[in-house]
Amino acid sequence: METLVTLRGLTKTYQRGPEKVEVLHGIDLDIPQGDFVALMGPSGSGKTTLLNLIGGLDSPTGGEIEIDGERIDRMTPGQLSHWRSNNVGFVFQFYNLMPTLNAQKNVELPLLLTRLGAAQRRHNAEIALQLVGLAERAKHRPNELSGGQQQRVAIARAIVSDPRLLICDEPTGDLDRQSAEEILNLLQSLNRDHGKTIVMVTHDPKAADHARRTIHLDKGTLAAPGADVAH
Repeated sequence: METLVTLRGLTKTYQRGPEKVEVLHGIDLDIPQGDFVALMGPSGSGKTTLLNLIGGLDSPTGGEIEIDGERIDRMTPGQLSHWRSNNVGFVFQFYNLMPTLNAQKNVELPLLLTRLGAAQRRHNAEIALQLVGLAERAKHRPNELSGGQQQRVAIARAIVSDPRLLICDEPTGDLDRQSAEEILNLLQSLNRDHGKTIVMVTHDPKAADHARRTIHLDKGTLAAPGADVAH
């Protein structure tokens, strides 16, 4: 299977006052196209840092990040921004929806960075909302939607530009169990039926069970490959 994400010798160090804190220590990881990976580990283990590096939201201190043949660790901030808008969809714990915009307009937001006309943006947003089962809620604002529905809108926004890679940081962390299950089933469907490669940080073993495999991080180091859990 084609490898989409390749990490080699990845390190990340932050300056906290006078001291340097190394959050990631020489990470090597391959993620095939079409994989669904859950990243687990205790708080402070570097999960979100690793997720942000794979998604191009941050740059490594050392090592290589190659995604779909492109070395994103070598990109300037401007190049990274352009690359993200074309290749990655982001889903966060808190939905980050614009409260004054309805669902459709929220989903259209990433497309404002493209050359698509208004009619095409609207059409693409309608398709994305249909995919997440919210076509009939297109004109509702966030405060008229449940938490689970708001997260569906956020997922529609993440997939509206048809990215190959979805980056999910605790996507069910703010939801009740039933809503969480619905969101996880939706992510599974996007992976299985639409070929989206998904990397998801979660503290919840039940959420991780929906992934194809689970990778454990501890103190900035990946657990031994034998500790990966395939589902």
